[in-house]
Amino acid sequence: MLLRNEEDGVVQKRMLGRNGPEVSAIGLGCMSLAFGYGPAPEKQDAIRLVRAAVERGVNFFDTAENYGPFVNEEMLGEALEPFKGEVVVATKFGFKGGNATGERDSSPENIRAVAEASLKRLRVDALDLFYQHRDDPNVPIEDVAGAVKRLIDEGKVKHFGLSEASAATIRRAHAVQPLAAVQSEYSMWWREPEQEVLPLLDQLGIGFVPYSPLGQGFLTGAITEDTPIGGEDFRKSRPRFQPEARKANQRLIDRLREIATAKDATPAQIAIAWLLAQRPSIVPIPGTTKLHRLEENIGAAAVELSARDLDDIAAVLSEVPIEGARYAAPKTVANAG
Repeated sequence: MLLRNEEDGVVQKRMLGRNGPEVSAIGLGCMSLAFGYGPAPEKQDAIRLVRAAVERGVNFFDTAENYGPFVNEEMLGEALEPFKGEVVVATKFGFKGGNATGERDSSPENIRAVAEASLKRLRVDALDLFYQHRDDPNVPIEDVAGAVKRLIDEGKVKHFGLSEASAATIRRAHAVQPLAAVQSEYSMWWREPEQEVLPLLDQLGIGFVPYSPLGQGFLTGAITEDTPIGGEDFRKSRPRFQPEARKANQRLIDRLREIATAKDATPAQIAIAWLLAQRPSIVPIPGTTKLHRLEENIGAAAVELSARDLDDIAAVLSEVPIEGARYAAPKTVANAG
């Protein structure tokens, strides 16, 4: 399964923002290759999966210093070294010591230190896309944007991005250093970005990168109320993944499966194709540790949803309320993407 247009064989590409990089229409979120959904795969298995993605047309990879911490960047640097100049790698800063459960740190000094360390781990001369992972209440976003701007001027960073940022923060950051992309959770069962963020990105010409486009696996249809979730899997504490919520939310999967069957696709492919249909500037980054899931996700680019299909999906989404909060209270950012 290749990420190609069946008619002309050309890899499907999208621009991240007016001045951002051109990337494959579907990227690969690499967090699960380090932690999050249970035990991580062996390093060489992760490398093989990443290289399989490249062979199938994916050229956009998402990581962060805190995925591990550090080991995800190191693995990705080794995996993609043979493809220098052919791929786009996004990484992130924003936590002291690379610890997502600890203190946030977007001080200019830490931003520079993270950039220097990430360059070495990723084995590149410049970071393609450098996101602030989460806002830092102690550092004005103008100072954050200014620090990244200096790194761009020095040739150490190519493009600036924000993750899980508010519309107001996006506007203020963009005024100092234009943003190529904003990354946030977005899927059929988490649509908050539609309210303020996506309209603003349209206005400013900024790309959008949805992480967890498959609802952290739920939209694949492979998770039911009886599916065991435990151990190191962060979903075990999420309200939406409690058995009673999964039972209630199964209604969405049942309807999604009906649409998928009519399109000769899978529920996961419909969920990703729906995102691609929302805007030409959207590039989802589903993650996986399995080759067959990688190929399934990539296959979503070939699923064409008509206006009627989209109307049918909109009706389903309006009819089926999603049960369970996104995060347990108090909200945590660990393992968030």
